[in-house]
Amino acid sequence: MGKYDVVVIGTGNAALSAALSAKENNSRVLILEKGPKDKRGGNSFFTDGAIRFAYGDIYGIQQVIPELTEQEIKSISMPVYKNEDFYNDIMRVTKNESNPKLAEHLVNKSFETILWMKDQGVEFELNENQYFKRNNVLEFWGGLPVKTKGKGIGLIETLLSKVEEQGINIKYEAKAVGLEKSSNEISGIYYEGTDGNKHLIETSSVVLACGSFEANKEERMKFLGKEWENAVVRGTEFNTGDGLRMAVDVGAEREGHYNGCHAHTTDYNAPRVGDFSKPGDIYKKSSYPLGLIINNKGKRFVDEGADFRNYTYAKYGRETLKQPDQKAFQIYDSQVSSMLREEYGLDEATKITSETLEGLAEKMEINPTQFKKMIEEYNDSVQNGDYNPSIKDGKSTKNITPPKSNWALKIEKEPFYAFPVTCGITFSFGGIATNTNGEVLDTSGKPILGLYAAGEMVGGLFYHNYPGGSGLMSGSVFGKTAGASAAQYINNRSLNLL
Repeated sequence: MGKYDVVVIGTGNAALSAALSAKENNSRVLILEKGPKDKRGGNSFFTDGAIRFAYGDIYGIQQVIPELTEQEIKSISMPVYKNEDFYNDIMRVTKNESNPKLAEHLVNKSFETILWMKDQGVEFELNENQYFKRNNVLEFWGGLPVKTKGKGIGLIETLLSKVEEQGINIKYEAKAVGLEKSSNEISGIYYEGTDGNKHLIETSSVVLACGSFEANKEERMKFLGKEWENAVVRGTEFNTGDGLRMAVDVGAEREGHYNGCHAHTTDYNAPRVGDFSKPGDIYKKSSYPLGLIINNKGKRFVDEGADFRNYTYAKYGRETLKQPDQKAFQIYDSQVSSMLREEYGLDEATKITSETLEGLAEKMEINPTQFKKMIEEYNDSVQNGDYNPSIKDGKSTKNITPPKSNWALKIEKEPFYAFPVTCGITFSFGGIATNTNGEVLDTSGKPILGLYAAGEMVGGLFYHNYPGGSGLMSGSVFGKTAGASAAQYINNRSLNLL
């Protein structure tokens, strides 16, 4: 296939960002994709497109969405979200275990990277899932007011169009299987093609951006636990840890929370792996702060109102996995049904409805008497207060375990709704040691020359949990960084060889 300056593995947001960044820095770039052309895009293809960045104030948003008019701005209540807010969110939800240098790089580069994405043709819009309308004002919450137009599909299609425009080649059904290293320098990469044979591509630089191991059943059981054997894979089926293994084989250090992952509640009847014919994160169930979550024994097991869903959804999937039959139900009444996210009303959603609590329990196959008693005990514990889902309103329960710390409304207005859910794994937090240049580090902490990582493969950034939308932002930031660093390495190497 000839020789390339930079070979990028993957076609998700991180990989495409790396390829474009390397290309704009005058490198000859090739992309290898494990899947066929109709299954390209990695996990990014399945996202809702929400992306977290330090925008400052509403006028920072306007730089990203220039069609936002002054008249529209007057009807928006937008909390300030600065670098320190983003950084503090990362450290808070990761229990201060996130590598501070990586977290700072993500945060400090977030706004300029969003503008760079805009230069690549990516379009953004206000995130309709991040505000509640009160008194004709859109009250935003949770630090995630922007999403890519067309969700993850729109993001990937735009970046792929830019890749094509830039003349970057993509080879599909090419599974990367190994790196060639001379001394401590990358000199090539091996892939398996459709002919079943192993082929070598000569290159001095490789960017690994092909995800973690979440779609590999054996690896999930090894690192996360046996209970993860049958977890739903919410994204691509091709993230099976290939890049991690290749990196470790040439001396890279593993880093990060290997027994941690992003695990969302998803429809109990969702496909077992991401369905490329129905992308866009349509099976997730994220409106639980407005209701209750119970297991199939009729018991609550988490504080649904502990925080905005942006800071709890990535860990509550794991809690659902611990329940009998790895199953739970989200319960709502008609007071909040109009506020549920759009995926609750899709044909793909599994929905149970009844005019009575007893009837709902029977359809859920839960003991009606026990279920009604649980609801009554919850209702009796609800405290008075102003209900406002756009802030942490403090409207809570008392003398009940677990509590509901915010947004506690009585379940009392028929009809009643139940949505069966299970655990869906999005990505695992275990990766490889990487610095803020995107360079992969060996077991002594030194860079492996010519080897870079981006996206899920960056180890040490997320532990236990993550702020919603920061995964997509991390892919863009570290993808752009890795591509530029790889190109700079090639340029310096060429100068040294002269």
